[in-house]
Amino acid sequence: MGNAVLDTIHARRAIRNFSPKMPPRKEIEQVIDAGVWAASGKGAQSPIVIAITEKGLRNQISSMNARIMGASEGMDPFYGAPVILVVLARRDVATHVYDGSLVIGNMMLAARSLGLGSIWIHRAKEEFDSDEGREILAGLGVEGDYEGIGHCALGYEVDPTPDAADRNPNRVFWAE
Repeated sequence: MGNAVLDTIHARRAIRNFSPKMPPRKEIEQVIDAGVWAASGKGAQSPIVIAITEKGLRNQISSMNARIMGASEGMDPFYGAPVILVVLARRDVATHVYDGSLVIGNMMLAARSLGLGSIWIHRAKEEFDSDEGREILAGLGVEGDYEGIGHCALGYEVDPTPDAADRNPNRVFWAE
């Protein structure tokens, strides 16, 4: 297409096999920065990002997520990604789910632009509505009533980037 943003949008894919190699902190920070610059309803900026690079906490969150999805013991819903960026947003903001979704979308595009792979993983709401999840947030100093929106699993791709699926037809309607 010739436009860097549009090219990145067209090239981004969900990655399901990550290298254990940790990306540089600067690149992780750039991905997070793209997230916190996402649009939000009435400019509320209610979403927050929990950047998990510590292996023990990363594995704890992975185990919680696997239990919620009913996966077999030892299954990693984050596909081996060494970085988990958890997005939560304040429940008292009417647009919190949409706002948090935009944060994750921005982070996934930023990751691609930096040569990193990413995938959106669900079940953050269930994780952080649990006693275990609330304990994690309290231990990190997060105060307030936050709802888990999702995770952006982040790292280096092991396999070549998959091809894009064809776009479903008849998804745009013009009113001219």
